[in-house]
Amino acid sequence: MTIVLVRHGETDWNAERRLQGWAPTPLSERGREQATRVGEHLAARYAFDRVIASDLRRTRETAERIQQAGVEPEPTFEQRWRERDFGVYQGLTYETMFEEYPEFSVGQSGESALAVTPERGESLLDLRERVLAGFDAIADDETVLVVTHGGPLYAVCSHALDADYATVLDEHSQDNCAVNEIRPAADGFELVRRNDTNYRDAA
Repeated sequence: MTIVLVRHGETDWNAERRLQGWAPTPLSERGREQATRVGEHLAARYAFDRVIASDLRRTRETAERIQQAGVEPEPTFEQRWRERDFGVYQGLTYETMFEEYPEFSVGQSGESALAVTPERGESLLDLRERVLAGFDAIADDETVLVVTHGGPLYAVCSHALDADYATVLDEHSQDNCAVNEIRPAADGFELVRRNDTNYRDAA
């Protein structure tokens, strides 16, 4: 088993530091370039049995660009790999969200923030449950590419590292089109690559 997880390319809302959630935001020009570049990198390094992507617009566009760069097979799209649903707070900047509603900030409120549910949205614990259900559904003899979002990546990385979820959310980062690679280990999983964008510097 090899699971490669990639965050989607940049959007204008990423650049503006807005909570996207389930918003149908498209990739920016920079994001489209990032998706093509990571697709070229993945096509040269891996042979995938399956490609899975979140069904939101920005991940669909990223997966399509990756496929156009030479990655096979065609992607299938799954809701359980979506970003967290921020409900009524979707569209706010991160600064506004965490200044006005610190109960949602893991950095300010600690583990209690994991269970707080925004109106018409989902908690971080809800997000982790559905994402790890998707992770557990991947067969142990497959090489799989997953195109997803920052929120799901934090959930999977904390699981693979057997690390505290709140700590990973507060201290780790995931850049647009960063590559993460997970493989089985004797005592669980090994995170072989995390938030890797070094391929962009390759000749």
